[in-house]
Amino acid sequence: MPQLSMHSPLGPLTLSEDDGTIVALDWGRGRDQEETPLLTQARDWLDAWFDKPEGVFPFPLAPWGTDYQKKIWAFLLTIPAGQTMTYGQVAERVGGSARSVGQAVGRNPIPILIPCHRVVAANGLGGYSGDGGVDDKLWLLELERDTP
Repeated sequence: MPQLSMHSPLGPLTLSEDDGTIVALDWGRGRDQEETPLLTQARDWLDAWFDKPEGVFPFPLAPWGTDYQKKIWAFLLTIPAGQTMTYGQVAERVGGSARSVGQAVGRNPIPILIPCHRVVAANGLGGYSGDGGVDDKLWLLELERDTP
C-alpha cells in the first residue's frame, strides 16, 4: 500500500492509498514512502489547507469500516469548516446514539480530511485521536474559525 508522509503544523502525517483512493491519514512518519500522483496531490492539497482551510477534500476517500461507521463519516463531510455539532446532534440526523456516533468518530481512519474534529461533546470538546489529543482538536477548530 503506497504511503507518503508530510510535515504539518500538527507534526508528521502519513497518507495511505489503496486502489486509487485515500484510505488512511495517520500521525507520524510512515516507514515506506512512495510518491504516487494521488498521494502527491493529496499531500499538496492538505499542505495548502493548513495555510487556508477551505473546501472539501477533492480526492476519493475510501475508509475501511462498518456500514454504520461509513454512514457517520459521510455525514461528517457535510459539517462546514468552522462549525461543530455534538455527538447527539449527529445521532439525531444519522441514527444511533451519541455513544455509537462517538465510537464511529473515534475510529475514523482519515482524520482531518473526514473532519471528525468538528464533532464535540455536549459538555465540552470530547476526545480526539491525534498525537496531541484534544489539543490537536482545539487547534484544528481554531484554525477553521480564524480563517475567513
